[in-house]
Amino acid sequence: MSALPSTLARGLSAAALAGLLAACAGITPAPIVQTPGCLSDAQVDVWMADQAARRPAANPAQTMTMADAACTRAKLQQRLAAQSGPLAGYKAGLTNPAVQKRFNTDQPVWGALYQRMLLDNGATVEAAFGARPLYEADLLVRVKDAGINAATTPAEVLRHVDQIVPFMELPDLVVQAPPQLNGAGVSAINVGARLGVRGAPLAVPSDAAGQARLLDQLRDMDVRLVDAQGEKLGGGKGSDVLGHPLNAVVWLAGALKAQGLAMQPGQLISLGSFSALLPPKPGLQATVRYDGVPGLQPVTVTFR
Repeated sequence: MSALPSTLARGLSAAALAGLLAACAGITPAPIVQTPGCLSDAQVDVWMADQAARRPAANPAQTMTMADAACTRAKLQQRLAAQSGPLAGYKAGLTNPAVQKRFNTDQPVWGALYQRMLLDNGATVEAAFGARPLYEADLLVRVKDAGINAATTPAEVLRHVDQIVPFMELPDLVVQAPPQLNGAGVSAINVGARLGVRGAPLAVPSDAAGQARLLDQLRDMDVRLVDAQGEKLGGGKGSDVLGHPLNAVVWLAGALKAQGLAMQPGQLISLGSFSALLPPKPGLQATVRYDGVPGLQPVTVTFR
């Protein structure tokens, strides 16, 4: 994309410039519905500066409502799209009851993923990649067609997905006091989306019998997070995510619809945590393995 004329750029606010750059990149941003507790443009700009400096940012108010969070998240996503776009897909967060408990909530939240956040299998990443860096076992699916937005069961989701993709997410909780974040706060920070490492995709079978097997395998799989010596770092079952990991997509479809958004073919959807959120350490090599899903390969990251 060609640079904006300097006279035009000087005449735009940071928010307007972010929105224009997002539009030029072919991105449909979430609508901004201003609310009393929504962070101002200036406050979100400070968040972005803190993120770039890997410096802990001020926590959102604990009185922030989910409507306030949606407004703040939309402003943040405009800026992230200009910085890290184009839009690659979405992430469902807090889909694991254990993780919900950590953030004192009983419902999932969602954020957006952008192309330059996604790294290839085997990537080496600084352990201090963010202000509050973490890593976790996750999983992606790739949207095959727009019918996914009407899916109400895991089986219906799978009919509208063409790939299952190994994924280790590297979120950044960004704020000065992560233990004080609640569900609205996590939503406001775009669910901490920062980086993620994706592995080799597994094609979804086209026949009904093959899809039925894969559905059971995804529900029953043992997800293991291990170090270079094979020692367990964390993990869980497929069913830890809302009873079946594809239920995260069912929930996400409804949440996006409420914001006037929808999943599009080719987008990647992160399903959530199969392990605890763990802090990276220099020299650690972490691998996610999906036992019980034939053909779904491990994904590895090394922290320096």
